[in-house]
Amino acid sequence: MTITDLQIKNLKARDRKYEVTDAQGLVVHVQPTGKKTFFYRYMFSGNSRIMKIGDYPGVSLAEARKRHADAMLTLQSGIDPGKKAQEEKMRRIAAPTFNDLLDEFWKIELSKTSSSHERKRLVDKDALPRWKNVKVTDIRRRDAVLLLDHVRERAPVTANRLQGVLVRMFNFAAERGMIDFSPLSGMRKTKEKPRSRVLTDDEIKKLWNAMTIENNNIDIFHLTKLALKAILLTGQRPGEVASMRWDQIKDDLWTIPAEDRKNDEENKIPILPMMAEILEQAKQYSYNSQYVFTSPQSPLYIHKKPDKAKPKEEDLPLNRLALSRALQRHVPEMEIENPFTPHDLRRTVRTRLAEIGISDVIAERVLGHKLQGILAVYNRHTYDLEKRQALALWEKRLNEILGITEKKSNVIPFKAEAER
Repeated sequence: MTITDLQIKNLKARDRKYEVTDAQGLVVHVQPTGKKTFFYRYMFSGNSRIMKIGDYPGVSLAEARKRHADAMLTLQSGIDPGKKAQEEKMRRIAAPTFNDLLDEFWKIELSKTSSSHERKRLVDKDALPRWKNVKVTDIRRRDAVLLLDHVRERAPVTANRLQGVLVRMFNFAAERGMIDFSPLSGMRKTKEKPRSRVLTDDEIKKLWNAMTIENNNIDIFHLTKLALKAILLTGQRPGEVASMRWDQIKDDLWTIPAEDRKNDEENKIPILPMMAEILEQAKQYSYNSQYVFTSPQSPLYIHKKPDKAKPKEEDLPLNRLALSRALQRHVPEMEIENPFTPHDLRRTVRTRLAEIGISDVIAERVLGHKLQGILAVYNRHTYDLEKRQALALWEKRLNEILGITEKKSNVIPFKAEAER
């Protein structure tokens, strides 16, 4: 007997389950609830077997016949189709999703690297929404290409950064046995045009005046203003400045631990008078936060009283992206025509150090860059004194740019509290 789709549709529920046969072992079970399911009944090694094909109407009659035909071919080759289907189902269940991969990657590797939160944020924003429940084995190179093309339309540099994380992530998946080979292997990044933006004397002065706490004409969060000044004073990475902690500051040194740095190498930055003043101002708004530049979303800042705040582990530093957004929104108000980023301030410091005669080796050490080549192998000098002298000369030059003529003392007034 061959049944039609209309006949299946018109099958009515009964008090007990019953079945209707189509042909060559394909049957339709009708439950008392009215649920209809396709099964394949067959013989294997002298024993009766039954294999579920799918529920109607999610699986149409045409699709059920196709799956039935495939199962019969499997049977003819001497393989139990029901057992094969069950094994494939178990493999699919056991196969990790992209979200599973991200969790394992974060726990075992990514969380232990510098810029870990920023790199995870890239994945969370663009890749996770698209692939969250997709099996890692089902993600193809073309899927990655289309995702990166989509991101590149909005932000070319971000697409390259995301690609870098995904390449490592899928290599990790291959190493962990989730996939045989990474679908992103050998994928080239789009060539980036190196940034060369350096602020002029006039632009530095306009920025500094705009970042003054008392300047209410520029509506930027006061700790964001102070953080931007700190980048210009120290030349450190925006993310390192934004996440600066009080326990990293002792007397006249700010020590960034290796685990918080991109190159996994500790960097000690001398605190001179202008930077010490920034820290003193920031202290007024930290409200016992562990961070120098507390986020406005931090419970400690919101409540402004430690005893009303949530547990300390929820304490939040200033978001690095808040620095970029502040400049994007307010640079026109500063009457600066050419836009710039927080990282351009770091480049400005490096350029100005060269202009005032600081050697490349010392300037690179101020910024926390590793020495290259044979110097990295044999030169283990810390350059602490030279770095202090270099930043002192930079502060002197910055005072000239800002029109500050009074002589600054070399005594560092700021002293961090022993414990906060």
